[in-house]
Amino acid sequence: MIRARYALLLALLAAPIACSSTPSPDAPTQPLARGPRVFFSYETLDGGTLSTDTVAGRFSVIAFVATYDDSSHAQARFLSTLVRRHVPRINAGLVVLEPPHHKLLVESFAKVVDPPYPVAMADEATIEGAGPFQGLHHVPSLVILDPQGREVFRNFGLASADALDAALRDLERGKAPQTNAR
Repeated sequence: MIRARYALLLALLAAPIACSSTPSPDAPTQPLARGPRVFFSYETLDGGTLSTDTVAGRFSVIAFVATYDDSSHAQARFLSTLVRRHVPRINAGLVVLEPPHHKLLVESFAKVVDPPYPVAMADEATIEGAGPFQGLHHVPSLVILDPQGREVFRNFGLASADALDAALRDLERGKAPQTNAR
């Protein structure tokens, strides 16, 4: 009787591990699916442009944030860490999903975060989840574009610098990284 209970307990403890959605490091991954090139253009706070053309030629991480969200502040800092690890191999940019009359808040946000990448204000279509990045109106969220400007990764919610680092390594090897976007 005790052995049966012990076996049942071991089976129950092992079930979450067996049902885990995180693959083992040696697990086969999906081949990388690449969509069409994404065409976008946002004005940056310094009067420049964050666009398809300005990020072409390298993998590019574009994060979508809001000034009022603590997770967005963390995402901006994680993105700064990622950029420092990968200079000059990647591009990055921050798109703030707030209307033009919040520009002063966005400038203050950028001053506090002090990112080593451009910060831009989203247009109305992007704020509503339409525009070039369909469905990305959650904060924080991000996409990674390949060197040709095609979306190859999408994540909703906070993504650590280590998780983004792993996603970039997978992409560089031609493998599809793990994502939580549905």
